[in-house]
Amino acid sequence: MTSTGIRLHAPAPGWSIAADVVVVGSGVAGLTAALRCEAAGLRTVVVTKARLDDGSTRWAQGGIAAALGEGDTPEQHLDDTLVAGAGLCDEEAVRILVTEGPDAVRRLIETGAHFDESAEGRLELAREGGHHRRRIAHAGGDATGAEISRALVEAVRARGLRTIENALVLDLLTDDEGRTAGVTLHVMGEGQHDGVGAVHAPAVVLATGGMGQVFSATTNPSVSTGDGVALALRAGAEVSDLEFVQFHPTVLFLGADAEGQQPLVSEAVRGEGAHLVDADGERFMVGQHELAELAPRDIVAKGIMRRMQEQDAEHMFLDARHFGADMWEHRFPTILAACRSHGIDPVTEPVPVAPAAHYASGGVRTDSRGRTTVPGLYACGEVACTGVHGANRLASNSLLEGLVYAERIVADITASQAGHALHARVPEPVPHPQKPAHPLLAPEARFAIQRIMTEGAGVLRSADSLAKAAGQLQQLHTEARDALDENGKTAEPGVDTWEATNLLCVARVLVTAAERREETRGCHWREDHAERDDSAWRRHIVVRLNPDRTLAVHTTDTADFPPTRQHRPQEQ
Repeated sequence: MTSTGIRLHAPAPGWSIAADVVVVGSGVAGLTAALRCEAAGLRTVVVTKARLDDGSTRWAQGGIAAALGEGDTPEQHLDDTLVAGAGLCDEEAVRILVTEGPDAVRRLIETGAHFDESAEGRLELAREGGHHRRRIAHAGGDATGAEISRALVEAVRARGLRTIENALVLDLLTDDEGRTAGVTLHVMGEGQHDGVGAVHAPAVVLATGGMGQVFSATTNPSVSTGDGVALALRAGAEVSDLEFVQFHPTVLFLGADAEGQQPLVSEAVRGEGAHLVDADGERFMVGQHELAELAPRDIVAKGIMRRMQEQDAEHMFLDARHFGADMWEHRFPTILAACRSHGIDPVTEPVPVAPAAHYASGGVRTDSRGRTTVPGLYACGEVACTGVHGANRLASNSLLEGLVYAERIVADITASQAGHALHARVPEPVPHPQKPAHPLLAPEARFAIQRIMTEGAGVLRSADSLAKAAGQLQQLHTEARDALDENGKTAEPGVDTWEATNLLCVARVLVTAAERREETRGCHWREDHAERDDSAWRRHIVVRLNPDRTLAVHTTDTADFPPTRQHRPQEQ
C-alpha cells in the first residue's frame, strides 16, 4: 500500500504527543475501543471533534439489537439482517455481529449502561422495522443513545484516559514504508494543546461517525461531515458501497426549506403500533409489504415518497394518537418533547413526517478485524464498511456493530503488539509537505454541496439527476484545484474550509458510485432503473483516490465482500 501523498492544506504541527493507539471519535465504537485498549495496557489517546458526548450515539433513540430475548436466536437475527441488506451483506460479518453481539451488550451493561427492564427485572425488548422478533434493548424509553454515551463517557473519565476534545483530525501520518504513524489534528479553543499538532502512534482507529451533513436535511449532528472517510481516502484507503445512504422514513417534517439536523421520530414508535397515513387518514403501507409500517427502512421510505408523489404532498403523517398520553410520556418522552417544541402534540394529532438522510451503510472498507487497506489504520462504527449492512442497515444494528467490531479491533491491535515491549515503537512519520497538497474550499461551498446532493442524489435518483450533480461537484473541485495548481492559492485553512473540503470529497465518491450502480437496491433508488438486478449488480463498488486527485473505481466480480489487501494498480 502506498499513500496518495495528499494532505489538507494546514500549518505544520506545532506540538506532538506519543501513544500506542489513537482513537478518533467518541461514540459507542470509539469509546468502546478506547476503554478496551486502555484495559489491555496500551497508551491510548481519544480525539473527538466536539465534547466527548457530542457524537451521533447520543442521538440514537430506538435502541440496540441483539438476540437477548426468550426464544430469539442469533440465526434469526442473522436472517433479518440479510433480508434488509438486499443481497449485499457479507454473511460471515453478519454472523460475527449476531453471535458476539449478546455478550458485547452484557459487557456494555457491566460498564454501567442501564437499559429499561420489566417489573420482573428482565430486559424490556422492543421491535422495529425488519425484525420479526422483539430484540431491541432500549433505555429511558427513547433515549438509548444518550444512556450509552453517558455510561461510556463516565467510564472513560473514571479510568483517566487521555482525551483531546474539540479537535478536528486532519490527516493520517505514515512512515516511509506506508504504515500508519499517527494523525495530525487541529484543536479548537483553549486547552492543554491548541492549534495544529500531531499524535504519533502505530495504530489509528477511525470511529468518526457518518456524513449526513452532505445533504441539506439530516438526522445527523453538525459534526457529521465525513471527515473519517475523507481522511482515509487521502491516506490511500479504499471505500466501498458509499451509494447506500439510508434515509430514515420518519423524520419530523419542519418545512420544505428546513436545513441541518432534523428531529428523528424513532422506528420504535411504529414498532409499538403507530400507523403511517396520508392526509385522508389512509394506511398506505398496508399491502405493500408483509410487515406494513415495520418493513425495512428502504421500503418504508419508498412507500412514503411514492404516496407523496401521487398526492403532490410534502409529507405524510405518523398517527399514534391511540397510544394515549401515558404511553407517550413514559415510552417516548424525548420524541414527545421534540414534537411539542415545534408546535405538534402527537397525543392529539398525527405527526408530519418525511424521509431525511440518516445513515451511511458504506464507508471505509475493512475486514472482520476492522483492518483497512492501509497497514495500522482501523475503522469501526458508521465510518466503516464491514459488510454487515449491505445495501440497507437493519434498524438498531448500528450500535451493536460499533460494540462488536470495536472489540475485534482491540483484539487485533493487542495481538499485533504482543511481541513488542509493553509499549510499541512509535513510528517516525514522513516530513510534513512544504506545499499544500490539497486545495481547500471556501466555507460557503458547504451549502452548495448540500443543495447539489439533495437535488441530485437524495432519496430519488436518476441518470440525469446524478450526471447534473456530478458535473456541479466537479466544477467545485476543478475551480479549487486550478487555483491551487496555477498560483498556489487556496482558501484559508480553518475548520469551516476543512469540513467543506471533506464534504466535497465524500460527495464525489457517493455520486460516482451511485451513477455506476444502474439498478434499485436497498436504499439506492434509481427511477430510471427501478428493478433490482442481481445478475449485473449483486456486487460491490470500491473507490480509491489517486495521487492526482482523480477517483479510481472498480466493481467486484461477485457479491463476496473482498478482503482488504495492499495496493492495486491505478484504474481509470
